[in-house]
Amino acid sequence: MNLTQQLINGLVLGHAYALVAIGWTLLLGVARLVNFGHGQMYMLGAFVTWWAVTKAGVPYALAVPIAMAIGALFGLLMQRVMLKATFEQNLVSIMIMTLGFGYVLQGGAALVFGSTGQILDTALSRSEIKLGELWLTQQDLAIVLVAIMVFVGLKWLLDGTRVGRLVRMVAEDPKLAQLAGVNVRRVYFGVFAFEGAAVAFAAGMVAPRTPILTSMGFEEVIMTFVVVVLGGIGSVTGSYVAGVALGLFTALFGALVSPAYTTAACFLVLIAVLVLRPGGLSAGSTAGVH
Repeated sequence: MNLTQQLINGLVLGHAYALVAIGWTLLLGVARLVNFGHGQMYMLGAFVTWWAVTKAGVPYALAVPIAMAIGALFGLLMQRVMLKATFEQNLVSIMIMTLGFGYVLQGGAALVFGSTGQILDTALSRSEIKLGELWLTQQDLAIVLVAIMVFVGLKWLLDGTRVGRLVRMVAEDPKLAQLAGVNVRRVYFGVFAFEGAAVAFAAGMVAPRTPILTSMGFEEVIMTFVVVVLGGIGSVTGSYVAGVALGLFTALFGALVSPAYTTAACFLVLIAVLVLRPGGLSAGSTAGVH
């Protein structure tokens, strides 16, 4: 086993995990909600990107924004259906609705795109970067660079802008924010639209590395859950650190032990971290968006 190559693989995988989880991080931090249709929205974003490139002949650079727009629309639709439950913080109803929404998306995708797996080839995924025995594709490098830029941008947005202040107010106390004149409804819609666009963007970036299957949503939502909880609920920085750490752990565990047990091992790590540090990797993460 080439340890350096496994570390490179782990870094790429970790940035992919972090990128997929970023929308859920903001959703949990602001609305205190969990979207169990997140994985199926990722699957939809991957299929839309694939269809736009291979069937419609759209350039890859344009296919990803198309997927983001469709993801944002589905996010808005989901929030419109759940708006009353969101304001009431009816978590049981929200869990059931998002689960149902995810399965509807999965069935709809199978009808539209077919149930067989698809492969998305891009100029970036076909172009390799070799350093002696080490290698990665330009798609891998793009995932790492884009993930870093997205997290830095979101951190700046939340900490340094008026929009970020409004988001933090809603995260801390939505009722008090509403009394202060904040349009909480608009913030909730914006967060769900952002989640849909963000997960579709992540799918468009990561899809060229893996087969695209209608059943891929479950695995994605599981890993997203682990990243978000490990990083601390609603912590942007924590999700990035947790995603990268989980990617490195997964790559090394798969190479040294067996890829078949990586998900179980990830949950063991999650349990151990929560026992030792209940707030996750980010200190003070339970206070809202960081």
